[in-house]
Amino acid sequence: MARRIMLIPVGSSAGLTSVSLGMVRAMQQQGLKVNFFKPMGQPRHGDDEPEKSTTIITQLGPSKPATPFTSAYVEDMISKDKMDVLLEEIIALYETHYTDEDIGIIEGLVSTPSHPYAVRLNREICNALDAKIVLVSSPGNLSMTQLNDKLEIVADNYGGHRSKKVLGCIFNKINAPLDDRGHLSNELLENHDQSETAEIIQRLESLPIFNKSFALLGCISWSFELIAPRVDDLRKHLNAKLLNEGDYKHRRLRSVNLCAREIHNMVWVLKPGALLVISGDRNDMFVMACLAAQNGTKIGAILLTGGYEPDPRVMALCSQAMETGLPVMLVDDNTWQTSLNLHFYNLEVPVDDEQRINRVMDHAASCIDPKWINSLSAGASKALRLSPPAFRFKLTQLAKAANKTIVLPEGDEPRTIKAAAICAERGIANCVLLGDKVEILRVAEQQGVILPDSVTIQQPQDIQAHYIAPLVELRKHKGLTDVVAQEQLLDNVVLGTMMLKQGDVDGLVSGAVHTTANTIRPALQLIKTAPGASLVSSIFFMLLPEQVLVYGDCAINPDPSAEQLADIAIQSADSAAAFGIEPKVAMISYSTGTSGTGVDVDKVKKATELAQQKRPDLLIDGPLQYDAAVMESVASKKAPNSKVAGQATVFVFPDLNTGNTTYKAVQRSANLVSIGPMLQGMGKPVNDLSRGALVDDIVYTIALTAIQATQLNS
Repeated sequence: MARRIMLIPVGSSAGLTSVSLGMVRAMQQQGLKVNFFKPMGQPRHGDDEPEKSTTIITQLGPSKPATPFTSAYVEDMISKDKMDVLLEEIIALYETHYTDEDIGIIEGLVSTPSHPYAVRLNREICNALDAKIVLVSSPGNLSMTQLNDKLEIVADNYGGHRSKKVLGCIFNKINAPLDDRGHLSNELLENHDQSETAEIIQRLESLPIFNKSFALLGCISWSFELIAPRVDDLRKHLNAKLLNEGDYKHRRLRSVNLCAREIHNMVWVLKPGALLVISGDRNDMFVMACLAAQNGTKIGAILLTGGYEPDPRVMALCSQAMETGLPVMLVDDNTWQTSLNLHFYNLEVPVDDEQRINRVMDHAASCIDPKWINSLSAGASKALRLSPPAFRFKLTQLAKAANKTIVLPEGDEPRTIKAAAICAERGIANCVLLGDKVEILRVAEQQGVILPDSVTIQQPQDIQAHYIAPLVELRKHKGLTDVVAQEQLLDNVVLGTMMLKQGDVDGLVSGAVHTTANTIRPALQLIKTAPGASLVSSIFFMLLPEQVLVYGDCAINPDPSAEQLADIAIQSADSAAAFGIEPKVAMISYSTGTSGTGVDVDKVKKATELAQQKRPDLLIDGPLQYDAAVMESVASKKAPNSKVAGQATVFVFPDLNTGNTTYKAVQRSANLVSIGPMLQGMGKPVNDLSRGALVDDIVYTIALTAIQATQLNS
């Protein structure tokens, strides 16, 4: 029988949605098929949006949860004494959608004044679906005795905490900021003290209720990063007019500050992510904020009140600040009314904020007991295809285990600095930022990034002389002199490459500013290819909704020969296997099998034969058209006897033009994440970034590089 777990909230503000999403993500990270079920939607008062948890799970894919019953329908059935009929319909809805799935996560209902029947309905649904119970609670400001009693009372509704049906409890919002009534604060409190979190968790672990049958299954700490809204979210809440759009759809707000004093008393609010609320007739405050933005401080946004638009001459004076991406908004309400409206902003994650949703899911998943998750997955069939969450999780876990040091030559680049801080925070790698220390710290401060001690800032001029002699030795056959070597080492990419060559670091990541040629050329000259490798190639990991595919070569070799194409196929297959993807290699062409002729098709045919001869242990087939490689319905007609067609996981393109065009078309049209390019065949790991790379792209590329370093050393 399918494993079914029902999450039951203890109280009305336990953060049930976050925990539900975290449970789903934790299962996905184990490569399991997960179904999600919310029996009834519970919209907030005045909220006509679809049920949040179901909407989010649907958007993220690949699961397609059933549409919950409306509260109006459920209440109508209960009022007519048709509970039995309602339960039959709930069971039918569940079974219709989820019969073939492995793990079922059922989100229970929250008991509110509007839904007093929730406790009874939860109990009936739990019994009807034969689900195990996990309680979800937020400690709030309750004493440990009060919290223990509360858990026991709720557990009693399902047979008591010693019942085999009741598995345990997950605590959420640990050490969250609370108001005087014990409710979660609606304020943006970036500097909330988190030092007591570990102590609180220890006290929770010692509650008398926890025993062999009732376990503590997770402790999810409160994190400011999970509540920071976008400027656009506040704009919608306030119905504000945009005077300057800037980067309003992506910038996040970390604090709210009312600017009503003299300038010298307000300088302290000029911080990254700050929402500055200014009366529209205070041109002095407006100019102050714009000056800070112009000087590099990434102010979150300016919100002008009272319906006063800045004088056109003032706007012209501040035009350079506008060009930095600074959003400027206007509301008609006065400052007092605006502050009240801001206080009532709902900090729950919006359904369209995918970045924040993934952060919430990953954070919650990381706080759930992995041993318990593994016990649930024991005996369950693994998904045949590695899902994006499972792939990302595997990357981070392998990178943590590798514990490698990665040099980042573009040390003063803002995205790179943020990525280094994230890698340190998550234990992905030890990063070395090459660049001027003062400048790096200045950029970090402007971005609101705190660099931990594990991130090394290395001044190039302090170490350049150390690498002159080794560089001359490596390039003496080219007539390199000390003077020329010293000049070449002024290039941070060359310097970083020498650090890698000499074993002072384990890998290199560059390309956020530099071109691919600038990143790869020093590596080809100084590190060269790995033993047994005839060339250097590249792959992209394409994170489709349902699985991760490998595309190669999309970045390095313009027009590889048949022999080179065969080597690219083998390299790509080995890389896929190293990262948990079962390699089924499709050699892509405009023709499938023997249906077409021509020089280009013949090259792919020959490459396929060579690759099969070199590595008979791999599943390699071609030529295959893309649709035949990826769609079983097409494969059954065009390549019925192929073990690759219709189920390919590795796609090898005949040339750079085809590969680069295809990967970008798929990435942009499907709006999916691609990780790479990851270089293959290099003696030591060097990886190139797209100049449009996002911070997350850099983080995962660093993780890939760290893992490669382990593989090359093994």
